[in-house]
Amino acid sequence: MSSSTTHTSTIGAIGAPSRRNTELALLAFAVVIPLFAYINVGLAIDGELPSGMLGYGCGLGLLASVGHIVVRRFAPYADPLLLPLSTLLNGLGLVVIWRLDQSEKLQSLAKTATGSFSASAPKQLMYSAIGIALFVAVLLLLKDHRVLQRYTYISMVVALALLLLPLVPGLGMNVFGARIWISVAGFSIQPGEFAKIVIAVFFAGYLMVKRDALALASRRFMGIYLPRGRDLGPIIVVWAMSILILVFETDLGTSLLFFGMFVVMLYVATERTSWIVFGLLMSSVGAVGVATFEPHVQERVDAWLNPFSDAVIASTGSDQIAQSLMAFGSGGVLGTGLGQGHSDLIGFAANSDFILATFGEELGLAGVMAILLIYGLIVERGVRTALAARDPFGKLLAIGLSGAFAIQVFVVSGGVMGLIPLTGMTMPFIANGGSSVIANWALVGILIRISDTARRPAPAPAPNPDAEMTQVVRP
Repeated sequence: MSSSTTHTSTIGAIGAPSRRNTELALLAFAVVIPLFAYINVGLAIDGELPSGMLGYGCGLGLLASVGHIVVRRFAPYADPLLLPLSTLLNGLGLVVIWRLDQSEKLQSLAKTATGSFSASAPKQLMYSAIGIALFVAVLLLLKDHRVLQRYTYISMVVALALLLLPLVPGLGMNVFGARIWISVAGFSIQPGEFAKIVIAVFFAGYLMVKRDALALASRRFMGIYLPRGRDLGPIIVVWAMSILILVFETDLGTSLLFFGMFVVMLYVATERTSWIVFGLLMSSVGAVGVATFEPHVQERVDAWLNPFSDAVIASTGSDQIAQSLMAFGSGGVLGTGLGQGHSDLIGFAANSDFILATFGEELGLAGVMAILLIYGLIVERGVRTALAARDPFGKLLAIGLSGAFAIQVFVVSGGVMGLIPLTGMTMPFIANGGSSVIANWALVGILIRISDTARRPAPAPAPNPDAEMTQVVRP
C-alpha cells in the first residue's frame, strides 16, 4: 500500500479531536468559581469562612467529575462546553440559594407559615445529584438519539398526560393561583418541566415526516407566503392546546413555552416566515383573549403594568414585582456584593422565581449580563449541534430543545425584569426547585448525545484490494 493511502486512512480513523481535556479544564473553573463565591458570601455575612465550604466544594466537584467521566467514556466527541456551562450555573445557583437561607427575614417567614424553617441549599444539592444521575442515565441508555424517533406518537401521549396531571383531583396542587404542581409521596413535582422534553421529541418526529406538506404555500400576500388552509391544522391544534393549558391551569409560562417551541421548530423545518407571523398573531390573540376573562392572568398583567400601584399590590396581595425591580435598581452596574443585598424583601419566591433579582442586586448589571451570556452560550452550542447533526430528526430535536431552553430563560428573566408579565416558571439550573434542575440536566444530556453523534468522525473506508494490486502492478 502506498504511503499516501496509509496517511488518508489514518486521518479518516482519527478524525476531529475529542476535546475532553478542554472540557476538564473548563470544569475545574466551573467548580472553583462557585467555591470562591461561596467563600465570599460567608465572609460578607459572618466575617469568617463558611463551615460547609469543604463539603460544598467536594460535592460540586464530585458531581462534575462523574459527569465528565461518563461523557469521556460514552460520548467522547460531544460538545466540550455544554457540561461546564451547566455546572457553573448549577453551582452559582446553589451559592445564592444558600445565601438566601441565611436571611433572618426568610427564616421568620417560613416559621410563621409552617412553624419551622428548613434550609433549601442542601435539598437543592440533592436535586442536583439526582439531575446528574439522570444525565448519566441518558448517556448510558440512549446510545443513538435517532431511537427516539420510533416513539413519536407515544411521546405525544406521554406529554399530554404530564401536562394534564395537575388537573387530577387529589394529585394536583394550586400554588399561588396556578395548578402546575402535583404532590407525590410528600414531594412536589412540576410535570411541565419534563413535558417540554417529551413534546420536543414528538414535534421533531412529526415535523420530519410532514415538513414537505407544511412548506407548501398557496398564495403570497404582502411578501409573505401563506400556508394552505388544510396545513394550518397542526398549528391550530397546538395553539388550542396551549390555550387550554392557560385556561385550566392558569399557567402562562408553560403555554408560552409549549407554543413557542412548536413555532420555532416549524419554521426550521419548513423555512417559511409565514409560520412565524401566524404564530405571533395567534399567541397574541390567545393571550389577550384569556387575559380578558381569567382573573389570575388579569392580576399578573395588572402587576406588570402597574407594579408600584398600591391598589394593584392590595388586590394581588404581593409586591414581589416592585421589590424585584428595586433590587435590580439598587444593584447598579457592579452590585452591592454577594451576601450584602436585600432581595429577601421579595419573600418566599426570592430563591425560586425571583432568584435572578438577587444576582441583579448583588452582582449588578455586569453579573446579570454574565449569567445571561452563559445561558446564551448554552443555546448557541445547542444550535451549533443542530447545524452539525447529520440527520433531520437530530437537527429538529436539537433546535427544539435549544429553543425551549431559550424561551424559558426569556420568559422568566423578562417577567422578573418587568419586560413581560410574570410567569410561573423558574430560571434553569440556578433557581430553587427539584423538577427544574433535574429536567434541565436531562435536556443537556440529550444535547450532548446528539452532539457526540454529529461530531463523531466517519469510519475510515475499508482498503480496496483491487486498487492496491493496480498500484503494485503499474510499471
